Amino acid sequence: MSHDPSETPAEIVTRLRATFDAGRSAPLAWRIAQLRALRTLLTEEGETLAAALREDLGKGREEAYRTEIDFTVREIDHTLEHLADWLRPQPAPVPERLSPAKADTVLDPLGVVLVIAPWNYPVQLLLAPVVGALAAGNCVVAKPSELAPATSRALARLLPLHLDTDAVAVVEGAVPETTALLAQRFDHIFYTGNGTVGRIVLRAAAEHLTPVTLELGGKSPVFVDRGTDLATVAARLVSTKFMNAGQTCVAPDYVLTDPETARALEERLAEAVRERYGDDPATAEDYGRIVNERHFDRLSGLLDSGRTVTGGVGDRERRYLAPTVLAQVEPDAPVMREEIFGPILPLVEVAGLDEAIAFIRDRDKPLALYAFTDSDTTRERLIRETSSGGITFNQPVVHLTVSDLPFGGVGESGMGNYHGRYSLETFSHRKAVLDRRG
Repeated sequence: MSHDPSETPAEIVTRLRATFDAGRSAPLAWRIAQLRALRTLLTEEGETLAAALREDLGKGREEAYRTEIDFTVREIDHTLEHLADWLRPQPAPVPERLSPAKADTVLDPLGVVLVIAPWNYPVQLLLAPVVGALAAGNCVVAKPSELAPATSRALARLLPLHLDTDAVAVVEGAVPETTALLAQRFDHIFYTGNGTVGRIVLRAAAEHLTPVTLELGGKSPVFVDRGTDLATVAARLVSTKFMNAGQTCVAPDYVLTDPETARALEERLAEAVRERYGDDPATAEDYGRIVNERHFDRLSGLLDSGRTVTGGVGDRERRYLAPTVLAQVEPDAPVMREEIFGPILPLVEVAGLDEAIAFIRDRDKPLALYAFTDSDTTRERLIRETSSGGITFNQPVVHLTVSDLPFGGVGESGMGNYHGRYSLETFSHRKAVLDRRG
């Protein structure tokens, strides 16, 4: 069991807080030991986790390792390599009038933190924040997603076998359990999911003035400039849009391009889908499934939003929805009114860059913005004239894999960020220290 089932959320937090208050999680040696133990879990139990991901999401083994297990191992390795340096006090200059004095900043652990994970990458999006929380010297309550039950069970069983159970607790369950957890006083809450629940988390946190990181989603646009190599564009869109059957918070949500490029891109996208998944993606080893029937029904309702270029078929019983490309999609079509979070890629036609920028600016700030272009002017304008969590040119999604880049949203797509050093900052308080001598 992840914890004594008779233990209430209040008792769990009290127990973990006693560990923190005793100073047990503060030493660098403890933090390193926990990170190494988590790495051992991922390397020794990788097949167990991959099997659970297969059961929950139809994830192929290679994708499970690439996007979840190995991804988190790399995050741990990067943190272990740099942690001692990151924790060194940072000197700050002191005005002459205070001389003799010295000043610096130190990173303090926060205390007991809550990490609430979503179902789409249920290993990575639980454990990558936990890496940062442990590296910062905190105790952690980890809440895996009940919508990925096999993975939740596996993590609840494995984490206590490897980590310090007086400092890390796993709480499984659905809305009642999460609600009970949110009623407790934590020192930080890290939530990945949708904006609706994000608001609930923020309201609950306000009761205790608890700081919150919200990793949300949104409609991440792709601008395809005239004159780009469309075979490359199509291959890279297909590999990132249809990964995990489109259930990725930073997946390309829709494409903006001019009518002529859109026509040419249609054919290239259909070819790229065939090349990657074969004539029948339902039989492809590495093509996933929709998480449940409710999401399948929601996505099926979006299929009439444009002319079908490829895909458009599904099997509710098997939770299979084919990789789908829709052309000539109107800006107010149903598929454009919400984050798709599934394997449907709409092509929306604009006159050019000016109209594309206006289109993006007129909507909620996305978690990511992508563009395929060879033009430095286009790059500079998109960087300067749009707001998004991150912007990536000529290869969607890969910014997540760079540990030295912060990952997070802005506006409706979230607040706060993490990965690498930014995780340490998120789960720490940077404390000012001034010592005047004399």
